[in-house]
Amino acid sequence: MNLYLTAEERQKLEATRIGIAGVGGLGSNCAAHLVRAGIQNLVICDFDSVSESNLNRQFYFADQVGEKKVVALETNLRRIDPDVKIAVHDTRLDETNVRTIFARCDYVIEALDCVEAKTALLAALMAAGQKVVAASGMAGWGRSEAIRVKRIGANLVLVGDGESSVTKRAPPESARVGLVAAMQANSLLAWILNKEL
Repeated sequence: MNLYLTAEERQKLEATRIGIAGVGGLGSNCAAHLVRAGIQNLVICDFDSVSESNLNRQFYFADQVGEKKVVALETNLRRIDPDVKIAVHDTRLDETNVRTIFARCDYVIEALDCVEAKTALLAALMAAGQKVVAASGMAGWGRSEAIRVKRIGANLVLVGDGESSVTKRAPPESARVGLVAAMQANSLLAWILNKEL
């Protein structure tokens, strides 16, 4: 229980259902921040398994290599809060299942790697009027001041620098990926609690 919040704030967080589309570097770290903040209802979706190359930036551990990410993340989140409710979807998201999987979510965190999957997710959720916190641009090191939170219309918040794609010279590194994940979680919590984004 987050003792720094009022009873009303705790109740708001506990009653809110959050979807997380992709549980790699952004999604797994964002989920940990949300559970630590008091979120009690999550819907997580990813098709991938934990690999050794993920351990530099994702909320997984060496003994989880080879496990499905959604299963490993559920285990890790329950170590933070054993009472958290987690609906697990071990599947690849596409335009045919996005709305069904996240239909009952109040907000969705977009944490996908593939541009086409991001586009399909945003198109489906925006058409349904759902609230989304998305990310774009987090590769490499430094330049923390370039990462921004931008409100786009009534239902979309975008976090990132908007330009740093993953390359050999700008790989996905824990500090910068983690910074964006934390800012996604922070923006979502502010949105739920009617605080300034």
